[in-house]
Amino acid sequence: MLDKKKSIQEERAVLVGLAHKTQTEEQVVEYLEELAFLAETAGAKAVKRFTQKLTHPDSRSFIGKGKLEEIKNYIQGKDIQVAIFDDELSGSQISNIEKVLGIKVIDRSDLILDIFARRAKTAQAKTQVELAQYQYLLPRLKGMWSHLERLGGGIGTRGPGETEIETDRRIVKDKISLLRKRLAEIDKQAFIQRKDRGEFIRVALVGYTNVGKSTLMNLLSKSDSFAENKLFATLDTTTRKVVFENTPFLLSDTVGFIRKLPHHLVESFKSTLDEVRESDILLHVVDISHPNYEDQISVVNKTLQEIKAFDKPTITIFNKMDLYEERTFDPWLEESIRSEILNDLKERWEHETQGNCVFVSAIEKRNLDLLRTTILEKVRTLYQIRYPYKSEYFY
Repeated sequence: MLDKKKSIQEERAVLVGLAHKTQTEEQVVEYLEELAFLAETAGAKAVKRFTQKLTHPDSRSFIGKGKLEEIKNYIQGKDIQVAIFDDELSGSQISNIEKVLGIKVIDRSDLILDIFARRAKTAQAKTQVELAQYQYLLPRLKGMWSHLERLGGGIGTRGPGETEIETDRRIVKDKISLLRKRLAEIDKQAFIQRKDRGEFIRVALVGYTNVGKSTLMNLLSKSDSFAENKLFATLDTTTRKVVFENTPFLLSDTVGFIRKLPHHLVESFKSTLDEVRESDILLHVVDISHPNYEDQISVVNKTLQEIKAFDKPTITIFNKMDLYEERTFDPWLEESIRSEILNDLKERWEHETQGNCVFVSAIEKRNLDLLRTTILEKVRTLYQIRYPYKSEYFY
C-alpha cells in the first residue's frame, strides 16, 4: 500500500450525477448531497455539481459529449483538481473523460475505496481494502493507462502497489490470489476468536454509515470506541462484553452500510460482516433526522438480505430525535400539535416493526434506559430458549 500518513492537501472537486431509467433528477440531487459528504470525508471540497438526464449512460463519456463540454468550460481557469462521478465508470470512460477535462476523474467506488484505505488501521482491514482495490482495478487496466500514471497525491491515488506492477494484468491477478490467501488466514483466526467467546448471546449494531452506532456503542458498553461525524468512522468490528442487570452479552459495532457500496468491498469484508451474520440480535440504528432515512433503512435491509442476515430478531433504534425535532418543528408550534406528530410517527413505526423499536437521542442520552430494558428483554428471552439451565442469565 502507498503511504497514507503524509498530509493530504484538500482538493477542489466537481461532482457529476446521471439520471437514467427510473432514477429521477430529484434523486440525483439527493445522491450528490451524499457524494459531497463522501468527498469531504476523503479530503476534497465540492465546489460545483452537474446533473445529466439520459435514457442510458453514454458508452464513451458516460454523460454525453455536450454535458462533458459544459463541465470543461466551467473548470477552465479554475483551481479544480478532480471530477467525481456518482456511478461506476469503466476504464475507457475514465480515460476518455480525463482527455477532455484535463483533470483527474474518479468514480464513486474509487472514492469509497479511497476512504476505506485511509481509515484502515488493522492488518485485517488493510488487507481487505487492498484486495478490493486490486479487484476494482483489474477490469480497468486496459483503459486506464493515463489513470495509473498520475503523479502527486490526492484522493483516488492511494491505490495498492507501484504503477509498473499495476499495469501488468498477470501480476495483479497473482497479487489478488496472494491477498485472498492472506485474508483467508486472518478470517480463520477471526473465526476461532469468535468461537472462543463461549455461550454468550451476541448482539450487533448495524445501520447506514454515520447514524451514531459508535456513539451508542460507547453509551451501552461504557467503552471509548472511535466516534466521528464522518462516513465510515468505523471499519474494524469492535466487540465488548456488556452486563445489564447481571445478564452478560457481547455487543459489536460494525462497519456502516451505504448506497452503491462497491461489491468488491462487500466480498473483501466478509469476515467483518460475519460478525453480523453470526449475531443473535441486530440493533438497526437509524438517523431519523436524515431527510432520506427511509431510503437508508431500505439500503441496510437489502444489504442484510444479501449477506443472509435479515431474518434475525431486530430492534430498530431511531436515533437523533433531538435533531429530528429541531428540523421538523418550528418554535411557535403548539405543544399539542408536536405531541400529535410524534405520536403518529411512533405509532407508524411500532406497527412497521411489530413493536420492536425505540426512539432515542444518543447525544442527549434520551430514552437510553428504555433501550437498555428492550435489549435486556430480547437477550434474556434468547438465553431462556438456548440455555434454559443458565437461570442466572435471565433473573
